[in-house]
Amino acid sequence: MAHTPFDSESFLKDLTRKPGVYQMLDVNSKVLYVGKARNLKNRVTSYFRASGLATKTMAMVAKISRIEITVTQSETEALLLEQSLIKTQRPPYNILLRDDKSYPYIHISSHAEFPRLAFHRGTKKKDGRYFGPFPSASSVRDSLSILQKLFLLRQCDDTFFKNRSRPCLQHQIKRCSAPCVNKVAVADYQDDVELATLFLGGKSDTVLQQFKQKMNDAAGNMEYERAAGYRDQILQLRKITERQYVHGSVGDVDVFGFAEEAGQCCIQGLFVRGGQVLGQRAYYSKNGLELSPAEFLEAFLSQYYFASEQREVPKAIVICGVTPDVDVFETALAEKAGRKVAVSADVRGQRARWLTLATDNAVLNIKSHLADKSHVLARFMNLQDALKMDSMPERLECFDISHTSGEATVASCVVFDSNGPLKSDYRKFNIEDITGGDDYAAMDQALRRRYTRLKKGEGQLPDVLVIDGGLGQVRIALDVLSELQIDDVQILGIAKGPGRKSGLERFFLGEKEIPIDGRSEAGHLLQHIRDEAHRFAITGHRERRGKARKQSELEHIPGVGPKRRRQLLIHFGSPAGIRGASAEELAKVPSISPNIASQIYDALH
Repeated sequence: MAHTPFDSESFLKDLTRKPGVYQMLDVNSKVLYVGKARNLKNRVTSYFRASGLATKTMAMVAKISRIEITVTQSETEALLLEQSLIKTQRPPYNILLRDDKSYPYIHISSHAEFPRLAFHRGTKKKDGRYFGPFPSASSVRDSLSILQKLFLLRQCDDTFFKNRSRPCLQHQIKRCSAPCVNKVAVADYQDDVELATLFLGGKSDTVLQQFKQKMNDAAGNMEYERAAGYRDQILQLRKITERQYVHGSVGDVDVFGFAEEAGQCCIQGLFVRGGQVLGQRAYYSKNGLELSPAEFLEAFLSQYYFASEQREVPKAIVICGVTPDVDVFETALAEKAGRKVAVSADVRGQRARWLTLATDNAVLNIKSHLADKSHVLARFMNLQDALKMDSMPERLECFDISHTSGEATVASCVVFDSNGPLKSDYRKFNIEDITGGDDYAAMDQALRRRYTRLKKGEGQLPDVLVIDGGLGQVRIALDVLSELQIDDVQILGIAKGPGRKSGLERFFLGEKEIPIDGRSEAGHLLQHIRDEAHRFAITGHRERRGKARKQSELEHIPGVGPKRRRQLLIHFGSPAGIRGASAEELAKVPSISPNIASQIYDALH
């Protein structure tokens, strides 16, 4: 479809000066960019001025076919609507943040005598206390390790806890006080839970003073072994506080450092709660419109805090620079948090040191990130030379088959582009209606399902189709693509070498064997995508096989629903007990009639 230039002059002539949101769309009605403005006329006009626009902004403006306007009551409402639209539309020129579906917490259960300390992710439905959210799962695990060493609280689930007759390994390595076998009094365990709660709340000084008091009391009662235990806990706590706490600094703060190189940006978040650094995390994004660091950070943080309802808003946010619109951002944050939130760049003392730390880490991470990307790019260029292609391949797809003696066959499709694995495009195929163990039939089915969809336009065709297999598998792929009239995709087979050693593979381009050094960049790229396809196929196969094997034999018996299955299991204790019962014994279970008991017995035998 020909692109008619956007008539900006007539559009801007009657544009309102009220606050609101604008969406720029291309000729195919796809959203290019979503933005907010306190004055829509002034903001949208700035995209069509004669000079001063960044090159990337000019490229976007050239694609505009129409602009949609939504007027709002306030600038804050415009900000929230903007983030909602970005989250749903995913425009290519906006800063896009992948939202975590759930956040990790530490959970202390409401068990009457011996509460459990555990890692938790997801909705907070269980009774008890939650601490977090933490920036990553690793930071939760680090904290749990510390809590185990200091307070010896159990982490086992209730089923394990109730069925112990002797202490487990955690007690032997001094990570649990073994309440399961009454190695600790209820009152003492409750004291440890209270101390752990104080510690998670950032009150380590209070915990330290209580440990000192307990040590002195034990020594005064001549319980020297117990006093020595408290002494060790004090030493351990001091080491932790020296590493994690900053003396004289309190409060909840999120600190964001920024670094940019070659159009790629890294935002390094440092998360502080109660003066304690919980952890840090790096986020990467492209600077599609060549924004300044302050503009980029504000756009990123708007996504970060408003794209997810679960995101916790601290009392203060520290960044490297602020824009004139920071007051709108602060107001929106305050409405979400229900209290004042300060966003600042001019900080001193410990907060300045945190900002320097976050910025230094952002610089290091962006260099590492770009090095990884350039390495993958070099591998793609080397593959172009090896396959003698006119242009560098931009997309590879690789297929593999996994099963156990023909059971629960799964085919995997993994996708690589010049940035490496593109996991959002990975696919798994449950293979049905073939002879068990027939890998050729499985490959045929997977390829037909995949490329029939792509032929219909439900995805993007690869430049190179990689098959984990030799000439036989390659011929299957050639036949399928020929039938589907897909003739612009190179088909490359990887046959295992002698002893299945990596680097000794044989490569087939179509039906012709070609020389590719397994130790070259191209060889490493093909080994990488082959191994990733193998891993993904095995994972899918194990999930499918495990699900099939977990299904109860009772589920396939007519008339035996969830209630009757539950009563049978309660009565006999296990599936093995049900299988060992006679029809007469089965009929003794409530709601199991003699007729149904006979059906169950016949089905199991």
